[in-house]
Amino acid sequence: MFSRIPRRCFSTAAATPSPQPWLFVGLGNPGDKFKGTRHNVGFEMIDAFAESQGIPMDTVHCKAVFGKGISLLEKSIFRFIDGVPVLLAKPQTYMNLSGESVTKMVLLAISADTTRSLRGNRRVETGLEWCFFGIYGPLEITADGNYGRNLGSGPLAAYYKLPLNRVLVFHDDMDLPCGVLRLHDKGGHASHNGLKNVIYHYRGNKEFPRLRIGIGMPPGQMDPKAFLLQKFNATARQRIDAALQEGAGALKQLILKGLTESARCFNREQKYKHIRLQTMPT
Repeated sequence: MFSRIPRRCFSTAAATPSPQPWLFVGLGNPGDKFKGTRHNVGFEMIDAFAESQGIPMDTVHCKAVFGKGISLLEKSIFRFIDGVPVLLAKPQTYMNLSGESVTKMVLLAISADTTRSLRGNRRVETGLEWCFFGIYGPLEITADGNYGRNLGSGPLAAYYKLPLNRVLVFHDDMDLPCGVLRLHDKGGHASHNGLKNVIYHYRGNKEFPRLRIGIGMPPGQMDPKAFLLQKFNATARQRIDAALQEGAGALKQLILKGLTESARCFNREQKYKHIRLQTMPT
């Protein structure tokens, strides 16, 4: 019966294309014992941005905690920031398995006034809704840097995909001084196990942006693993708190101006901070 719905019902007017959504993902370890540790600054950055925008982090789905607590596939789960849909997520797998959660996040647009809910026949009532759909199993990564999967027959039987360049991953970085940030449009994993797993689940695709959050190097002969799971001292905590506010501001600019322009300005500012902090003890 859904084959009778005209193709035009599944698209918006060409004159006013909807902005692509952003998915912001902070990497970290779940559980109270990891709160405040160096390895969890990705979570802290998500929380700082969510607080700055008044977004509650209270929706649990697909092994992750999401910003905006509402019923999935019933209403939009995005917060629109200056007209741009943004979704915040904190994977609740452990760091080394972050990719399992990240690659289950697939976005789709529904022209809700003419299509039916994926869960039954009740219509969604208002306008264009950005919805979330978790998928399980292997994903296909296309040549244009998208990933997705055919969901079979039904009202929206199509190839739903989100460009990887709209998935921004926040993570800790020992190669940067504590409190220094960097925005990049792509990159490797730099031996970060969370990034390694994300790239693995993207089938080797590294073409996704990331926000690097400097935590500094372990002192002396300290085991890096122990360093990552250690909480910040007072000096380092002060730097990280300041960096979280800077990062939240940079993310707002990214939404307004795009990644390229915002990264250029932000990284220039952080370069001078890097020079100033790299020789200072933490």
